[in-house]
Amino acid sequence: METVILAVVIAVVVLGAIGGLVIGSRRRRSLPPPPPATPDITAPPAEPHVGDEAETPHDESRRTIEEVDLPGGSAPTAVEEPPVVEELPAPEIEVPEPTAGRLVRLRARLSRSQNALGKGLLTLLSREHLDEETWEEIEDTLLTADVGVQPTQELVEGLRERVKVLGTRTPEELRGLLREQLLKLIGTDMDRTVKTEPEGRKPGIVMVVGVNGTGKTTTTGKLGRVLVADGRTVVLGAADTFRAAAADQLQTWGERVGAYTVRGPEGGDPASVAFDAVKEGKEMGVDVVLIDTAGRLHTKTGLMDELGKVKRVVEKHAPLDEVLLVLDATTGQNGLVQARVFAEVVDITGIVLTKLDGTAKGGIVVAVQRELGVPVKLVGLGEGADDLAPFEPEAFVDALIGE
Repeated sequence: METVILAVVIAVVVLGAIGGLVIGSRRRRSLPPPPPATPDITAPPAEPHVGDEAETPHDESRRTIEEVDLPGGSAPTAVEEPPVVEELPAPEIEVPEPTAGRLVRLRARLSRSQNALGKGLLTLLSREHLDEETWEEIEDTLLTADVGVQPTQELVEGLRERVKVLGTRTPEELRGLLREQLLKLIGTDMDRTVKTEPEGRKPGIVMVVGVNGTGKTTTTGKLGRVLVADGRTVVLGAADTFRAAAADQLQTWGERVGAYTVRGPEGGDPASVAFDAVKEGKEMGVDVVLIDTAGRLHTKTGLMDELGKVKRVVEKHAPLDEVLLVLDATTGQNGLVQARVFAEVVDITGIVLTKLDGTAKGGIVVAVQRELGVPVKLVGLGEGADDLAPFEPEAFVDALIGE
């Protein structure tokens, strides 16, 4: 019985505890949240002024940017305006020497380099007895001077006949005899004028050919000076596009005398440059167009064909008035080989012999004329700008044999 009563009491206690917990929970859920406390509103800190610390602003006079002390360090660098580039003045136009009598003025230089031929022949001819051995020495002297076999035989035969007629021979008579025979061999009746004035049209067209190293581009520039000295107007065509700086070199020559240069890109089509040069010359109304061509043509068939193409393209404007072959006078017989190759491609009308002073042998004048059947028209006697001269047979022979 007691056990039952104890169980009932425990159940009542447990039920009472559970009921208290439920009521307390309901009370807590039904209570509204307490009202929030009124926050203390603080003004946001003001943005600091230049030179101020970040704190609540206080009354003080404001400073301008000029009054603010800048931190230490290098001073700011002022930005300078870019300098004004002054245009370079145009190159001064030179006045070339007149061409009349140029070879006479340069005769002293030529005679110093040609004494071996002239004096050698005069010494042999002055011997008391001219036997066969002496005549053989005369032949050797002429051959060594690059006169050529056939011209040498003709000269020796002519000398033999005149010596027999003269009998006794004074130095003056020998010099006159040798001068006469050399002039006969070189020829005084050939037309050595550089054709630049075609009848009824402008401009005259001159094409300059030759291998590299002969002075071809330099000769083209010097020829431009010769024409300007004679009162002609000139356009230069830089059709040697295969050699680096050839166009620059030619343009420099042109600028020195006021001649305009037509050029194209390096490695470009030479025929196109030549065509444009003649076109520009016609539009500008100049007297002469000089066309400098590539100089390696003797070594490659393709380049030889290119030279022929240049000639054909130019002749679409007008016929060529001159085709000048530039030869190095010091190369001797090698120069004749070059002459043959070029003559097969274009019709050579005249020859320019460069480097005729120094180690050159005067006989090349005779040999190359015989080889091509065309006259030597111009000769170069040095590195000076005005050392290109029209060839004058009388002045040349006088330089060979001396006074």
